[in-house]
Amino acid sequence: MTNQNVVVSDGKSGINMAITAAAAAAVSGSSLFTTAAQKPPAVPGTSYITISKKKLLQNLDINAGGGGGARINAWVDSMRASSPTHIKSPPPLSGDHQSSWTVQHPSALDMFEEITNASKGKQIVMFLDYDGTLSPIVDDPDRAFMSESMRATVRKLARYFPTAIVSGRCRDKVYSFVRLAELYYAGSHGMDIKGPSKGSIHKKGAEAVLFQPASEYIPMIDEVYKALLEVTKATPGAKVENNKFCLSVHFRCVDEKKWIELAKQVGSVMEGYPDLRLTQGRKVLEIRPTIKWDKGKALEFLLESLGYANCADVFPVYIGDDRTDEDAFKVLRERGQGFGILVSKTPKETNASYSLQEPTEVMAFLRRLVDWKKSSLRKQFRMRRRLEEINMFLPN
Repeated sequence: MTNQNVVVSDGKSGINMAITAAAAAAVSGSSLFTTAAQKPPAVPGTSYITISKKKLLQNLDINAGGGGGARINAWVDSMRASSPTHIKSPPPLSGDHQSSWTVQHPSALDMFEEITNASKGKQIVMFLDYDGTLSPIVDDPDRAFMSESMRATVRKLARYFPTAIVSGRCRDKVYSFVRLAELYYAGSHGMDIKGPSKGSIHKKGAEAVLFQPASEYIPMIDEVYKALLEVTKATPGAKVENNKFCLSVHFRCVDEKKWIELAKQVGSVMEGYPDLRLTQGRKVLEIRPTIKWDKGKALEFLLESLGYANCADVFPVYIGDDRTDEDAFKVLRERGQGFGILVSKTPKETNASYSLQEPTEVMAFLRRLVDWKKSSLRKQFRMRRRLEEINMFLPN
């Protein structure tokens, strides 16, 4: 990718050069598609993958021939597995399985003291997903409103820690839900990042942050959006959302009997766009550019733009509930800094260190974090006052 639409007014950090290198990296990543031979990019610095119609159908498990029935069943099972809020209750887990997962990913509320002890002497930086983390998962994605109590909690959080919302949603859309100007926002899975629109006490000299590594894909995304609207309009409950730099096809309200039909509709459009990839989330199919950029890259970019690149005294905390958040969890594990918290009521494979069950527990955790920070600051203030009083009585 090129480095267009990258504006970071922090001249001493060298952010622009790092971004250009990251955005120009090879494509692929976790996807429903496997990559084939790459073709020469149409735009200098842009990479593509080539996907034949046969390969696309095979990877979506919707090819009817040659054992297609088994593939169809496997794909439906995959959709169910990625959609833990499915109306049917999942089969009960054995006590040993549940206990083992809880030991490996204990509640962040239960382990709060361990977490804060690990962060002492370091700057905590908060990264929060939106849907399923700050707001409940709802049938209509346009009505995924966060509560006033959650908004108040996040506002208080941002007073004490640099805070970013990292979402697959369009940045403007997620901002319209959160409505807090003092936060960083990374929309479209991190492909649209903007810093606070009003003064932040946490920025280290940066005037503004704007990063849009996939801006040249916007015309293509708009074209695919229109095509998807047309082919899915006959499927009741299907909803296509334009997130500016990526698209979401929501199937939460689609009858399961129509899931394969919907997959074929999406596949029929995608086969004409080899430089887009399809991934799967919670009752949603995600379509985005093949550039190697995700929520993990967004986390690293934001840490750098905040002035914490290669710093040993930073402690990032990422809270999220979706498959796409695993990219950020993985980055934290590889960095050996901070930790990830998975929001889920059911055990699942994750790179997160801790867990919370639902947004109400997320809010409880954030409130405890704010209270802990306020208490720490009060202790520091009292200690300084005592030292000042002692110095007053010491002979010169």
